Amino acid sequence: MRDLSAAWRALAGESAASLAVGAELAARWAEPHRRYHTPAHLRAVLAATEPLAGHARDLVAVRLAAWFHDAVYDGRPGWDEERSAQLASSRLARLGGGLARRAGEVARLVRLTAGHGPEPGDRDGEVLCDADLAVLASPGYDAYARAVRQEYRHVPEEAFRTGRARVLAGLLAMPVLYRTAPAREMWETAARTNVRAELAALTGRADVPG
Repeated sequence: MRDLSAAWRALAGESAASLAVGAELAARWAEPHRRYHTPAHLRAVLAATEPLAGHARDLVAVRLAAWFHDAVYDGRPGWDEERSAQLASSRLARLGGGLARRAGEVARLVRLTAGHGPEPGDRDGEVLCDADLAVLASPGYDAYARAVRQEYRHVPEEAFRTGRARVLAGLLAMPVLYRTAPAREMWETAARTNVRAELAALTGRADVPG
């Protein structure tokens, strides 16, 4: 976790209040019930913002939103993002200066990760959502899919397969998975291949569109 600690200090400073928030976030990301939304996911999202940095208007806000976007994770879509946004508002407001001034914007960005649907022209939202979805193009996609299933291990198999298939079909129905040009160039083709393969395995269909 030293790398994440250093990344947080570089982003948010080394005041006592900032270090306390960083420690809280690190503890939240390391909660034992998590299987995918772990420190590894946080590292991956932060790393994925780097090749997209030139598209952002406020890269500091995007990075802060990456730290907070799954800080609350109970496996309740929508609820988790809302609680994470509220946490961002509360904790950043304590830190003063530019961090406090960004609290509302960071909370807005966190809420976008519930549906990954930023409005056209929302450059910071596009960067964050693209970075969060970069895993779809990963060569480790199968491990990601297994980890998601483990996080929903309380859901019966049939219900999970139905719900997961709905999510994947919704992704494939989108004109593009990624909103920024660099992300589309790097990840679009591989992501669609991976998502189609998972959907085909879930549904038993070989003719998955998208």
